[in-house]
Amino acid sequence: MKLAFVEIIFEYVATMQEENTNLYSSNVIACIWDFDKTLIDGYMQSPIFREYGVDEILFWKEVNMLPKIYAQKGVRVAPESVYLNHLLSFVKSGIMQGLSNAKLRELGAELFFCPGLPDFFDELRNLVAENPQYQALDIKLEHYIVSTGIAEMIRGSAIASHVDGIFGCEFVEEPMPPYFSLQKEFDFQSLSHQINQIGMIVDNTIKTRFIFEINKGTNKNPNISVNDQILEKDRRVPIRNMIYIADGPSDVPVFSVVRKNGGKAFAVYSPANDAEFEQNDFLLSSDRIDSYGPNVYTKGSATHTWLKMHVKKICERIIKDHSEAIENKVGKAPVHLHKFKKSAPDKSEPELF
Repeated sequence: MKLAFVEIIFEYVATMQEENTNLYSSNVIACIWDFDKTLIDGYMQSPIFREYGVDEILFWKEVNMLPKIYAQKGVRVAPESVYLNHLLSFVKSGIMQGLSNAKLRELGAELFFCPGLPDFFDELRNLVAENPQYQALDIKLEHYIVSTGIAEMIRGSAIASHVDGIFGCEFVEEPMPPYFSLQKEFDFQSLSHQINQIGMIVDNTIKTRFIFEINKGTNKNPNISVNDQILEKDRRVPIRNMIYIADGPSDVPVFSVVRKNGGKAFAVYSPANDAEFEQNDFLLSSDRIDSYGPNVYTKGSATHTWLKMHVKKICERIIKDHSEAIENKVGKAPVHLHKFKKSAPDKSEPELF
């Protein structure tokens, strides 16, 4: 009889485990960062212009003119990414001759980060990693950068080693020629190495795609496509476990996706720029973000305090969800009830246990 009972229990536990086997544990938290004016106080392309003696103000002025110029010719271009083609025009004309992916990484090392970075990335990660209660559930925090800027420059910067993934615009140095697949041999060594074509475009709408790549775990498992249908419980990083940090109005599409799915949106501004402060205040009053603060990440700043607080809140919610799941799925074992005679009550002993 006892053996049969044990077998039933083991069978029940095995069934429960099979029913509750998820693709991922859902205990991953992601801080997802914009780059320009969020992690650095300006635009990452500045070192390129300094290197080649290009007037930065004139470059961006021309970039802002291009959508209207092309529209007059009946061609629509994306305002956020048209700068990539203008950059290639400077390369092909010889003004930026020799600008390669390796050179972009080299120039990325010249980027200066906002106060408190990159140390704050590790501080947030350690906040989770060094808490025994969080570690009991294997909760971990990851950092991602999703930028309309140039991925190779970010990879060459001081913050690259502190993040778990970088999504940005990419260049192809030497495109393959027509019918290259029919050639038995192809001499790559004889090619000149400079950027020649756009490999990946990231604009403020495409950023939302990478939110779902992180959400579904596509970036960790190449066998999963961002378009694959995956149950919410099987997604690697639930959007409710995400905090998206960016500098303002252009990031509204991502702010919206993250907040509608239970995550947090935080906007930053340069302390010296009143207009940016006003923009962020408008985003808050129009319910586009959860809060905002300066792009200062040192201890004691409002941004530092808010982000730490909400990372902790996500951890506590994961613990609460886990406890409730146990309550709902695990039946309590019955206990023996003992009744004492009323004729001889012993006040030192309990009547029921």
